[in-house]
Amino acid sequence: MAVKFTTSMTALAAALLALPALADENLLGYVSGAETLPKGASEAYLFMTHRWDKGQGRYRANDVSAEYEYGLTHRLTASLELKGQSIDTQGLVIDGYLPGAKSYGLKPSGVEGTLKYNFLSAAKDPVGLSGTVALIQLWRDPHSGQDKDTTKAEFGLQLQKLLLDDQLTLIANTGIEATYAKRASLSSSRQASADAAIQTLNNDPSASFEWPTEPEMEIEFKLGAGASYRFAPNWSVGMEALYETEFETEVGQERWSVFAGPSIHYGSKQWWATLTWFEQLAGGKEQYINQAADNLHLIEKTKHELRFKLGYNF
Repeated sequence: MAVKFTTSMTALAAALLALPALADENLLGYVSGAETLPKGASEAYLFMTHRWDKGQGRYRANDVSAEYEYGLTHRLTASLELKGQSIDTQGLVIDGYLPGAKSYGLKPSGVEGTLKYNFLSAAKDPVGLSGTVALIQLWRDPHSGQDKDTTKAEFGLQLQKLLLDDQLTLIANTGIEATYAKRASLSSSRQASADAAIQTLNNDPSASFEWPTEPEMEIEFKLGAGASYRFAPNWSVGMEALYETEFETEVGQERWSVFAGPSIHYGSKQWWATLTWFEQLAGGKEQYINQAADNLHLIEKTKHELRFKLGYNF
């Protein structure tokens, strides 16, 4: 199944690059604009994100999404997304989150359905405003790579302003995400290996690795902002920042982080592409044992991210 998925993703990327795509083009990598597709229009997307470096050991993860979006009306679009991921980590054990080394290639990891409604158009009104609602189902944990059944409901708002004869675009996002998740149990051998690692880290032969399998409920808040400037025909450069914080039922605020970075975007008549470098500038709350960087959150986040987005409009 993983081989078929990898082959399909490669074929889709090649097809999109070979075709000449623009309606809801993504000028930035993480912050989304307010525009929707015209009625009857379709757009295909390929998103690839590489995440790496938790400060110790080796940690590399790749997230890949293939998405189809359709304009139901001139204001309402619907999209369906297939998610996949790969992971390669060793030399790092994080109590309750990462039970040790794991490595596999690209595998299907989840699906997402989204509705986006445009209240105000950035091209026609003084400011653009849209709202989104999304339902997400995952069966792999994006951080550890272990089996985890996760259901998310996400609600967001997108604000967009065009300036300087549409040469400068300002964008702001906010959102809230509710999550219900349940982990699969670890195998006895993996539990024993994780226990040994935690005993060494704590210098306590009686310590055991925590891996709760009871259902968890979390709420996450997001706030993002960015700007994109068209400096030449078809070419734009941008800068964006994203703040995220998560609250868990039993511990209150579990984490927070601030990422920021530059983007470069190319958009032709029918297709567009965006490349974004995202760096964690600050983060806090939970930390793993002996974490070197005390001003970052490195349990569920990494130090660096690189995202490539490709879209084709038809």
